[in-house]
Amino acid sequence: MSSVAVLTPESFAEHRSGLKDQEITEDEAYIPTYLEAFPPLPEKGTPGEKSGEPASAWGSKIRPIKASVITQVFHVPLEERRYKDNSQFGEGEEAKVCLDIMQRTGAHIELSLAKDQGLSIMVTGKLDSVMKARKEIVARLQTQASATVAIPKEHHRFVIGKNGEKLQELELKTATKIAIPRPDDPSANIRITGTKEGIEKARHEILLISAEQDKRAVERLSLEKAFHPFIAGAHNRLVQELSQETGARISIPPPSLPKDEIVITGEKEAVALAVNRIRTIYDDKKRKTTTISVEVKKSQHKYIIGPKGNTLQEILEATGVSVEMPPLDSGSETIILRGEPDKLGPALTQVYAKAKSVMVVEVTAPAWLHRFIIGKKGQNIGRITQQLPRVHIEFTDGEERISLEGPTEEVEQAQAQIQEIIKDLLVRMDYTEVIIDQRFHRHLIGKNGANINRIKEQYKVSVRIPQDSERSGLVRIEGDPKGVQLARRELIEMVQRMENERTKDLIVEQKFHRTIIGQKGEKIKEVRDKFPEVIINFPDPSQKSDIVQLRGPKNEVEKCAKFLQKIIADLIENSFSLSVPIFKQFHKNIIGKGGANIKKIREETNTKIDLPTENSNSEMIIITGKKSNCEVARERILAIQRELVRDARCSQCCAVICDDSGTQPLLTAFMVESLNLTPTYLPSSQVLRELAEEYGGVAVSFPRTGANSQRVSLKGAKDCVDAAKKRIQEIIEDLMCTCSTDGVVFLSIHFHGEITGQEAPPQENGEVSPEAEFVPRKCDIITISGRAEKCELAKAALLALVPITEDVEVSYELHRYIIGQKGSGIRKMMEEYEVNIWVPQPEKQLDVIKVTGLAANVERAKQGLLERVKELQAEQEDRALRSFKITMSVDPKFHPKIIGRKGAVISQIRKDHDVSIQFPDKGDEQQDLIVISGYERNVEEARQAIQQLVAELQEMVSQDVHLDPRTHARIIGARGKAIRKLMEEFKVDIRFPQPSSDEPDKVTVTGLPETVDNAIDHLLNLEEEYLLSVTETETLAAYMKPPSGGPAKGFVVRDAPWNAAGNKAPDMSSAEDFPTFGTGVAPKQASAWGPKKF
Repeated sequence: MSSVAVLTPESFAEHRSGLKDQEITEDEAYIPTYLEAFPPLPEKGTPGEKSGEPASAWGSKIRPIKASVITQVFHVPLEERRYKDNSQFGEGEEAKVCLDIMQRTGAHIELSLAKDQGLSIMVTGKLDSVMKARKEIVARLQTQASATVAIPKEHHRFVIGKNGEKLQELELKTATKIAIPRPDDPSANIRITGTKEGIEKARHEILLISAEQDKRAVERLSLEKAFHPFIAGAHNRLVQELSQETGARISIPPPSLPKDEIVITGEKEAVALAVNRIRTIYDDKKRKTTTISVEVKKSQHKYIIGPKGNTLQEILEATGVSVEMPPLDSGSETIILRGEPDKLGPALTQVYAKAKSVMVVEVTAPAWLHRFIIGKKGQNIGRITQQLPRVHIEFTDGEERISLEGPTEEVEQAQAQIQEIIKDLLVRMDYTEVIIDQRFHRHLIGKNGANINRIKEQYKVSVRIPQDSERSGLVRIEGDPKGVQLARRELIEMVQRMENERTKDLIVEQKFHRTIIGQKGEKIKEVRDKFPEVIINFPDPSQKSDIVQLRGPKNEVEKCAKFLQKIIADLIENSFSLSVPIFKQFHKNIIGKGGANIKKIREETNTKIDLPTENSNSEMIIITGKKSNCEVARERILAIQRELVRDARCSQCCAVICDDSGTQPLLTAFMVESLNLTPTYLPSSQVLRELAEEYGGVAVSFPRTGANSQRVSLKGAKDCVDAAKKRIQEIIEDLMCTCSTDGVVFLSIHFHGEITGQEAPPQENGEVSPEAEFVPRKCDIITISGRAEKCELAKAALLALVPITEDVEVSYELHRYIIGQKGSGIRKMMEEYEVNIWVPQPEKQLDVIKVTGLAANVERAKQGLLERVKELQAEQEDRALRSFKITMSVDPKFHPKIIGRKGAVISQIRKDHDVSIQFPDKGDEQQDLIVISGYERNVEEARQAIQQLVAELQEMVSQDVHLDPRTHARIIGARGKAIRKLMEEFKVDIRFPQPSSDEPDKVTVTGLPETVDNAIDHLLNLEEEYLLSVTETETLAAYMKPPSGGPAKGFVVRDAPWNAAGNKAPDMSSAEDFPTFGTGVAPKQASAWGPKKF
């Protein structure tokens, strides 16, 4: 016989509620007998024969278990069907909708049509799938109705449930859509949409939830904040007693929150009782109490408050008087005492006693000694604060005083220790100040601080070099007297050496840089070896700069500059290039067999000769080297071409082209004609090639070199020869009319590049200025040849291209900003305005910049330069205002808090006050110094903000609270959202333990004493709230899945068959005693369970 049990949600809830009422401990557990635990199965026919007897233990105590796959059938009447077209049943919209629902939910749906045209729907599948499918079927196949149900607004959240789970469950269960108004909506009506049956079910469930909540009450009392301490009592004892006596939960807002509302929750009777008690206390205190106000210095308020507000609580407990303190961020110094008149006097005495329990003393000490008094990483001052923890020591930057604050006895001890340290330091320490030009500071520091760090280590001193923004040349040296003098002497010697140094710029075309440097720097290494004291810096290739910088002793720099100029001159001389047009068919003859001809020319003329590739259409051969050598090489190449042309013409004159018979010539129109030309007017080879191309390949033959003949022969077709002859005669006529005497222009060679578009020869920056006197030389003469009228036009055009030079007054202090980094600024202006801008050498300190170029371009460049000067002057003024700087001393332990998480706090301060804030690096000696720079007003405000933050941090305390680890995740929230909101609300820092911590329940709260207490109270309330949910979840899990963990203790029964004499307990691992279903096992021996039945 088999039985199936069904466990429904209702029966499970009932079963769970039954367990809650009966809490049985393990020690008190009742051990059942074997027959009670395992009642025998009834025989066949027993139920019918003994129907009047009570059911057995199997039927009374075990509920059926529901199968994992269920089937639900429900009916949709004809009048509620959305699609009523029966002609296409099984193929229409209803079938499509069901198919879509099956795909989305995984449930199986069958439709059938009843005689009354109603729709019967059977849904099969798992419980969740069936519920979802039913909800969608009702929404999509059945016409929808709607209704509203009104319940109190405060009950809505219980209908929604935790994370909306209750609402979702209700919608699935009733197959409806329930719309609850938002919290800011004053309406209390809940709208339900669905079938009539579903609406009735949902309405019933909502009313049940509301009725259950009606049994509980929430009362909010708005009482003056000033009377809350009397209701809470000293150390919250009174409110705790009220909660215990009445059973209600009383929530009083912490002092830091400006709220008057006190919330009481619980059973109605308990809440009413608590409200009456609180109102009685409030009315009594309001009637009997009065107030007095006293003025106490703001700095003494913290001593009246005490750690975590304990002093205020002690005064309240001892005198019954509440002390109201102004907020810490307020400037008010007024303290209000509220209590019965006869108790105000003792309370006021205690307030003054607490305020005066701390004294403040100032110790005089030179400001430069402060950091030595503090010690490296705060060692000296840390030792004092460890011995006297209640003494607060404050150093004021730039002032010769140290403030001590704390209990009288401890302050006196700290004062004596600090004075002893100052006395010792004055004996063995000294300082000196040296004025050093600011331009040498970076050289004194060296690369990555190498020079200054060496001096510090060698002489055991501290050297302070001002920042560039300070515009100060005062260098301060502090330390051992002997070391101070030695360090001072070495710094002065370094400055003297640097004063003798000179920086010189050479302008060298960038194309020569790689040649001067050489492969792997070999050539420049030779130069550096020859001038070891000179530093040679080449610009980065990407900058496209022509400036090569030399730095070192003046004489050595001059020698090195001359040496490099000689190298550059040789490079320029050897870089002369000219192109020679040679017929393409003659290139192979010029190269020669195995390159013999071209190799011989290269070696004998010491030039570089480049020929175009075979597949190139170019006929130009390029010769590079010295000018004289290039001309010699050109003549030799042209001589080869002339020889080849002459041989080709001779062979052409001797050849006769005939027809196939060999008797009649084919070129009957071919003619040869001669011209008499003076050698002076012979056309160039380029002109001859153009004539041959234009006039059908006419060949022009000139007499041999040295022959005293003016006869030139033209060979070709008659018409072509006539046209070519006419054209040559026109060319000769133009040449004969050419004059050059009137077309002479005197123009400095420095301007030739402007006219021809070529680069001027390299020169050193500042050596030749635009104002240098111009004396015509042979190289400065440009000759214009042509017809007289055209020569005049060309001369005028050339003179129009001659650049002009104008002076622009610019303060020499701005020159380096105009030049820009590595000349980028001035190069950009020259490219933009197409002019040349000359800036004098820095040592000349001239307030003028010269602009050279075309008149229109010079005017534009002049205006652009003046605009740039205005911008620089404005930037200079703004930079001077922004360069205000102060240094403040803050204990390094507070630096992380000031910086904040991912720099959030310090970034906000920088943004709010528009300042730059620098913290010391790890290796710095003065780890406590923070530098703030910017506008003076902003800097002062930022300093006050940091001081206020430090003051708050000094008042902060850390307190541990033990919270159940199971609630940590809920308190933290998704991605820490909940805990961040909590920390922002209470202004505290909350740290949870690591998973591997020895104390997994220990949570640390850091902040001001009163905020820490409030935050801990809130955390404990959250723990209590979340533990209820955790307990419910664990109880549910105990029934939904088998327990895991350690080994089970087993199930114990009394009077079992195996306890009888001669029997033994069954073997759990035996297949005979515990056979598997469906497998027969032959009996071997009698079992303690009795004879087996088959």
